[in-house]
Amino acid sequence: MKKNILVIIVLFTGILCSCYHKQPEKMLSVSADTIPVKISNLVKKDVTIPVYASGQFLTDDETVLSFKTGGIVEDIFVREGDCVKKGQVLATLNLTEIKALELQAELSYEKAKRDLERVKNLYNDSVATLEQYQNCKTAFDVANESLSSVKFNMSYSRIIAMNDGYVLKKYVNPGQFVGAGNPVIQCNGAGSRFWKFRAGLSDREWSAVAIHDLAEISTDASPQTKIKGVVAGKSKEADPYTGTFFVEIDITDQPDFIASGLYGKAIITSQKKIPVWTVPYEAVLEGNERNGYAYITNDLKKAIKIKISILHLGKDEIYVDKGFENASNLIVSGGAYLSDGSLIKVYK
Repeated sequence: MKKNILVIIVLFTGILCSCYHKQPEKMLSVSADTIPVKISNLVKKDVTIPVYASGQFLTDDETVLSFKTGGIVEDIFVREGDCVKKGQVLATLNLTEIKALELQAELSYEKAKRDLERVKNLYNDSVATLEQYQNCKTAFDVANESLSSVKFNMSYSRIIAMNDGYVLKKYVNPGQFVGAGNPVIQCNGAGSRFWKFRAGLSDREWSAVAIHDLAEISTDASPQTKIKGVVAGKSKEADPYTGTFFVEIDITDQPDFIASGLYGKAIITSQKKIPVWTVPYEAVLEGNERNGYAYITNDLKKAIKIKISILHLGKDEIYVDKGFENASNLIVSGGAYLSDGSLIKVYK
């Protein structure tokens, strides 16, 4: 019995020893293996890419009204949202200083007129010279033009509604000083107004949009309604403060619920086809909205990490416009285990 037990122990010990000596050999085999990956061919194709933009609604007849001369605001007769009629007085300046200037101009005109009549009579009697008469005539003409200028400024010391419409914004209050030409009240037309949507775009988005491209706009005021429009204009220079370009979209169905300044989001369907590489999401590593990294292979033996430029994030794939110029095959699976220069084994 003891002999049998001794034999079993010896055999068991031999098995353990053999396993212990074979294990390092197995570990060496695994560490020496290349990393298995899947690949796909890189081929460019032409696609149309939607452009997403945000902006505000406005009308084509919005007008910012101001005073011709500077001064103290006497009265503002309207509030934001008020309906106004053509010819209605909306705001006035304090006229104390302007009336004083008008009186001075009238007195100068009357004096110049009297001087001209007196010198004219003297000239006819050969008492005054031609030069004296001409000087008085010039002084009279100058005084007449000065009076006309003061009366013109006097007429623009109050703001009058140019058309029937609504007050969109009030910039100042009574008692406030405003300079000549500073905005006081913003109005738009009533009934005849045509709604537009103005959106800001980056330079890349701006270049992808063309006149007559179709657009669809949504707002939080009516989320279930999709407002149809068409691109009617593009800015030719960037905004100096934001660096963005603007497009104007004409609204084709003119809904009743929108208001000037209402915020919205537009999807512009660009008709311009752009050559891009389409890449599955799992093939892009460490990416953001603009750039990312991916692995490629040209010899099917080694992985190469490259930086790519992302043009658009689609529903199921990513559109890449730069980075794959010198690449043949994209590694679409197994990239998480790779580093630049890793040995690979391609499998189907």
